[in-house]
Amino acid sequence: MNLGFLGTGHISSSIIEGIFKSKLKFKKIYLSPRNKILAKKLNKRFKKVVICKNNQQLINISNWVFLAITPKVGNKILKDLKFKKDKKIISFISTISLEKLKKITKNKKVTRVIPLPFIGMRKGPIIICPEDKMLKTFFSNLGEVITLKSEKISKSFWATSSFMASFYNLMNETSNWLNSKGIKRKNAENYTRSLFLALAQDAVNKNKISLKQLVLESQTPGGTNAFVLKQLKKKKFYKVQQKVLNSIFKKF
Repeated sequence: MNLGFLGTGHISSSIIEGIFKSKLKFKKIYLSPRNKILAKKLNKRFKKVVICKNNQQLINISNWVFLAITPKVGNKILKDLKFKKDKKIISFISTISLEKLKKITKNKKVTRVIPLPFIGMRKGPIIICPEDKMLKTFFSNLGEVITLKSEKISKSFWATSSFMASFYNLMNETSNWLNSKGIKRKNAENYTRSLFLALAQDAVNKNKISLKQLVLESQTPGGTNAFVLKQLKKKKFYKVQQKVLNSIFKKF
């Protein structure tokens, strides 16, 4: 089986890295010529990675075509490309619906997938809509697969995936505060990374307990955790989060 990535950005690079770390079997991985610097790096690093002359060539020789392009680029170039009916199309495009993609590509075998950058470590959630057994098997080698029947529901997951930068900024601000108290920058960052990693891993390990229960168990009456949580709620920190999620949701 040949895999083709239309668009060679961070997500494509991460998925390809994850594929080579897994036991997945394939013949070749074809890349579009867009983003030549990253494409050449992947070509140099992995023998089975080949850079195509153009997008149509990539589509013609690939069994599965991954659309790893922005909505703006997708609306611009997809209408001029030809997809055979037996071609499996996997879209990573956030704001182009399945219905529209099927019309543009004149192909009914279109699936939307939500991968995140840490797929390169073969970690994290991967949303697949609609359900597809072959894709579920494939992506199960790269992370934790969640299959959905409704495209409408998948929009909620797209929205929450937009919190990566704000999560890292929370870590950055925590590290900055430690640094302002006289702690060396490197030590402050290492401590912050380790703290947030341990918190996330603890939540995963305690997956039989609801997140709401974890909130209760992590604080004691009159303790520091209870104080910080109370102050953030008072400042409507979490209500702002919900409002932002609703705003992002409307874009999908």
